[in-house]
Amino acid sequence: MPTYPTGITETILHSRGVGLVAGVDEAGAGALAGPVVAAAVVLPAGHGLAVRDSKTLSQQQRERLYDQIVAMAIDWAVALVHVDEIDRSGIRPANLSAMRRAVESLKHVDHVLVDAHTVPGLLTPQTAIIRGDASEHCIAAASIVAKVTRDRFMTDADTLFPLYQFKQHKGYGTEAHRRAVVEHGRCPLHRSSFTIVV
Repeated sequence: MPTYPTGITETILHSRGVGLVAGVDEAGAGALAGPVVAAAVVLPAGHGLAVRDSKTLSQQQRERLYDQIVAMAIDWAVALVHVDEIDRSGIRPANLSAMRRAVESLKHVDHVLVDAHTVPGLLTPQTAIIRGDASEHCIAAASIVAKVTRDRFMTDADTLFPLYQFKQHKGYGTEAHRRAVVEHGRCPLHRSSFTIVV
């Protein structure tokens, strides 16, 4: 198995004596229904995983990499922020809260690389990296774990609320989803603070 580069920032941190570097990312910010899910992942050096931004992967590729990541990771954690908190606090605070909770659930971390954002209240040293899911493997791994975790949640939700076909669109604002909301109204997984227009 080839060894893939770790990422520029993580490599620099390791060269400065920083031991365990976690990547953190979230999924579901733009959805009309369901939770925001954040993941934090610490990968071992020379992990050999061909990870990249989850948005560039097929569902099958994400599922396969998810299994490899959680099997190989030194540490990993996920955190979900559900609809009631999203509606109460707003989507951006919910995203940041999910990322903070995911990092705080790690047992082993010395520094955190965050995709795009600085996370308020995080005691662990952190670095925000624009498009970090494209440049840092630990962030890309976190994006995959977050995406797969959320997709599985929404697929399970499809059995509870079959009228909305969550299994197909995972709560995002497709035309079919928006029309289903107009026809049937919102279910408990829909974010009441989000406008749904057909």
